[in-house]
Amino acid sequence: MRLLLIAALFACHPGARAQLPEPVAALMAKSGIAPDELGLLVLRGDGVVLAHGAERPMHPASTIKVLTTLVGLEQLGPVFRGRTELRSAAPVVGDTLMGDLVVRGGADPDFSGEALAGMLQSLRNQGIARIKGRLVFDRQLFNPPRLDLGAPPFDEYPEAYYNVIPDALMVNKNMLQLDMRSGADQVRVTMVPALEGVSVESRFTLIEGACAKWEDGWKLPEVLREAGGKLKVVLRGTFPKHCASSNNINIVDRHDYLDRLLRLAWGRLGGTIDGPTVDGAGPPEARLLAEHSARALPELVRDINKISDNTLARLLYLSLGSLEADRVDGSRPTPPVPGANTQTTLVRADQAVRAWLRGHGIDDAGLVLENGSGLSRLERISARQLGGVLQAGLRSIWAPEYMASLPIVAMDGTMRRRLPDSPAAWRARLKSGSVNNVVAVAGYVPDMAGQQHVVVAMVNSPNAGRGRGGAVLDALVDWVARRK
Repeated sequence: MRLLLIAALFACHPGARAQLPEPVAALMAKSGIAPDELGLLVLRGDGVVLAHGAERPMHPASTIKVLTTLVGLEQLGPVFRGRTELRSAAPVVGDTLMGDLVVRGGADPDFSGEALAGMLQSLRNQGIARIKGRLVFDRQLFNPPRLDLGAPPFDEYPEAYYNVIPDALMVNKNMLQLDMRSGADQVRVTMVPALEGVSVESRFTLIEGACAKWEDGWKLPEVLREAGGKLKVVLRGTFPKHCASSNNINIVDRHDYLDRLLRLAWGRLGGTIDGPTVDGAGPPEARLLAEHSARALPELVRDINKISDNTLARLLYLSLGSLEADRVDGSRPTPPVPGANTQTTLVRADQAVRAWLRGHGIDDAGLVLENGSGLSRLERISARQLGGVLQAGLRSIWAPEYMASLPIVAMDGTMRRRLPDSPAAWRARLKSGSVNNVVAVAGYVPDMAGQQHVVVAMVNSPNAGRGRGGAVLDALVDWVARRK
């Protein structure tokens, strides 16, 4: 395998390509980034152009998404779509469904309030107006069904979208949009979407201040459960006078969110539901009543890599772990047979990714996977391993879809403001990554002769912040782009 050949080159010439380019070394020295806090690999074809700490497992931040998305494309295929279904095993008598209505989750990232309303309209078009049984939310595609329950917050902003932990049945990614407008003495807040029995209350303290800095006074909202089962979202902190802004938050539990959104939408269509809402598995014999399919996988991979969407990356990673051993090319993941495999979906996803790596001749020693998004304190991968993934991406039959998902330097995605004056601008495609004390890039950089280079670089250092680590990585990318 080509990666084994590269490993042999490292072994035979451990120091031959270890000297860092002068601009990179100078910026590291200036920023206090130690040599052992950098891991990098530059490849052209099967040849090593530059290697430094390339065997060392390091925190990749969001560059791990290039692994998750490539394995997703190759294992699931470009026609893969998540799907949400309405099912029931109960007969319809007149305008009444005589039993439970099951909402079955199939890892559908595009399931929205509008999609839900369309599915419910389909029920009405079939003559159903009353559901005599319960609402059953089936999240059983993943094991456990709710990975978010009991999970410690990643940082001090658990309500932020980038922190949403997915499950198999999410609607609107569980987000509420708050439109906030202040006068001299109050802040009016509008919540979208409307949820049955859910209100929002402003307890902001108004202050004199710049509208652009309204987030400085933001505090984590609180959800109060009131009499009769109503919920109140309470906003606290400070907000500037005579300002308008909006914020998207994940604060209402997803069971409540979907239940109240569905009941409100069904009621607006003239429908009624007799029973309560429960989590559980729908019966195997339940027939399909309505469905919604997500966009095809290449479009989602583009969102994952271009804007570094953690929630979509985690959902794709979990989808890899929801598959049976046989490859699936249908429209949705196939859930494991109940009782046949007690492994968690995350364990199965880890196994699927490692099997793919080994199948491409990439040693997985030292690799640590947690959720496939990089929003983790644990994930580790070496520059050599990630370089092998990118080489496999070039050889993949889905290479056009894969490469099109990566941000274009100085043009779009997370790289749109970087290296505008470099030959890499508009030509290099790089996934970036950053968390506290970590910055990284991984992707493809052509040189002045148009020769494609695989570039992976990770800085794990307390001195990586404030743009210092990013400047080191930009200097490396620029150096590769200027090669002749």
